[in-house]
Amino acid sequence: MPPSSTFKFTSLVASKWPKALATAPVVAAIKNQIKPEFMKTFWEPRFPGQLPSELIAPEPLAGDTFYLEEEALKVVELGHTDTSHSTGLHVPSIDLVISGDSVYNDTHLYLAECDEKARNEWLRALDRVESLQPKAVVAGHGVLEPDSSPRHIEETRRYIRDFNACLATTSTPQELYERMLSLHPKRVNPGSLWAAAKAARPS
Repeated sequence: MPPSSTFKFTSLVASKWPKALATAPVVAAIKNQIKPEFMKTFWEPRFPGQLPSELIAPEPLAGDTFYLEEEALKVVELGHTDTSHSTGLHVPSIDLVISGDSVYNDTHLYLAECDEKARNEWLRALDRVESLQPKAVVAGHGVLEPDSSPRHIEETRRYIRDFNACLATTSTPQELYERMLSLHPKRVNPGSLWAAAKAARPS
């Protein structure tokens, strides 16, 4: 998984052609990651022969609201969730939240970039999403047939709290991994859990 929120941007159809928009911190992160040296050392080895020769960063979004078919879409700043500068979108007219990377649907959370401070920030982000009282939540990571239920807010919160508790009572990555797997055996992508366990309990 990329080490920053490089590709977290929102498309806005303003005229004939789509315009890519993002919050200012995300634009800055993208500009850093599409610099030639970073592309050569980080992205090209991961996607050999697959990257375009020219990459353009999105434009900074002015304010926190844009419109799609005359409906307001409000950007919600969430801070650090599974990576830095996370955002979501709130559509008040239909009580919908597109959660970005803050809510996971039956999937192991990517906690490899999270120390205790970041995990606590993620918990606050979930409180922020919940405060919008959505009737539907589109998860940033989920199973092939997601239900978009708001219950995944609390389930994501419980996973983080379980991770904190298991981290306090284990001493190796394997122990942490197995303890969490026993608590959340049905979540998909256990590789993400293994990455988190290795980051939290380095050998």
